[in-house]
Amino acid sequence: MLRHFGLATTLAATLAFASPAHAVTELQWWHAMTGGNNDIVNKLAEEFNASQSEYKVIPSFKGGYADTMNAGIAAFRAGNAPHIIQVFEVGTATMMSATGAIKPVYQLMKEAGEPFDPKAYLPAITGYYSTSKGEMLSFPFNSSSMVMWINKDELKKAGVAEIPKTWPEVFAAAKKLKAAGHNTCGFSNAWATWAHIEQFSAWHNVPIGTKANGLDGFDTVLTFNTPLHVKHLQNLIDLQKDKTYDYGGRANASEGRFASGECAIFLTSSGYYATAKGTAKFDFTSAPMPYYPDVPGAPQNSIIGGASLWVMGGKKPEEYKGVAKFFAFLSDTNRQAKLHQESGYLPITKAAYEKTVKDGFYEKNPTLQTPLKELTNKEPTENSRGLRFGNMVQMRDVWAEEMEAALAGQKTAKEALDAAVARGNAILRSFEKTAK
Repeated sequence: MLRHFGLATTLAATLAFASPAHAVTELQWWHAMTGGNNDIVNKLAEEFNASQSEYKVIPSFKGGYADTMNAGIAAFRAGNAPHIIQVFEVGTATMMSATGAIKPVYQLMKEAGEPFDPKAYLPAITGYYSTSKGEMLSFPFNSSSMVMWINKDELKKAGVAEIPKTWPEVFAAAKKLKAAGHNTCGFSNAWATWAHIEQFSAWHNVPIGTKANGLDGFDTVLTFNTPLHVKHLQNLIDLQKDKTYDYGGRANASEGRFASGECAIFLTSSGYYATAKGTAKFDFTSAPMPYYPDVPGAPQNSIIGGASLWVMGGKKPEEYKGVAKFFAFLSDTNRQAKLHQESGYLPITKAAYEKTVKDGFYEKNPTLQTPLKELTNKEPTENSRGLRFGNMVQMRDVWAEEMEAALAGQKTAKEALDAAVARGNAILRSFEKTAK
């Protein structure tokens, strides 16, 4: 016993001697950023860690957006959630309904005594992540919108004189690209349902669902099986037959087809900029999403994509203080302007946007202004303010399944969209019960 006591005493003394006087508080940050944006996340953490000595942010890549959110929810249930989790915008309703699992950002900042004014952030962004009273629940981080990426060199080779603005012009340009040697892809997209249901609906000022697409209540009902939606999906089905259009999948794994030169017209997030800049070996730009010119009032305005940072519940006050300091660090005007200019994601504060304009950045880099022009194209309507549907990750997979069945010739466009709406509404009713 004496021998064991002596060993324990020696070990305790050694540990006490080795421990710093003030241990650094570690803050776990789970995210879904890949490519150039993963580098930016790591750099932000390094800069914050170097700026002070009390806290250390540790970023961890957890897979795609859906994987990261699911991992965070599972970790919370297991009692080992991270402090910060990056959740894509369509996960907002799910996170809002997770009572006790989250620490609202407006409360976090107030309790920590950190400067925080919701009005300092761009309204199109803050509205998405706030309650009806304007209380911000999560911290905007990488906000984006969908844009159309253009390989200017290949369009020129194919004899396409101007960047297409409408869907009929895209179809025509894609056929010319096919004739010029783009045998596997005239045009394509990532994030299939975001492109062809969510953004498509907002851009044409038609509802995805009732109750302002769920923003005004969880008892929303889906409505995206209109003649316009059916016409658009039918066009994709017809063009898929000879690869004038080539389906790019549910998430963003197909984005490399643009940088490789395979797809010269490609719809995906404006946040793809950092990766495109680092990998594309040709002259490229971005343009607004196409629209059908026979739809009255189109184009309307786009809705935001990307993600925000949610703070998980059940942490110590000292840890929350560190998270608040990190969010204040991220909100710095110069840092936000730089982040926007390097990543392609939107500046989340008005001051960062104004600085970017004042610096003349957009004159040399018009590509990065495209999503801002889309978001502010017109005053948002109930159809274009955004969306807030529960269990959206599951629902997007259901919608994509039906689209894929139609593109494979297993269903008509109308049958697929009717099924997507019916199955989606069943998911919404199930969510509504749990949310109450």
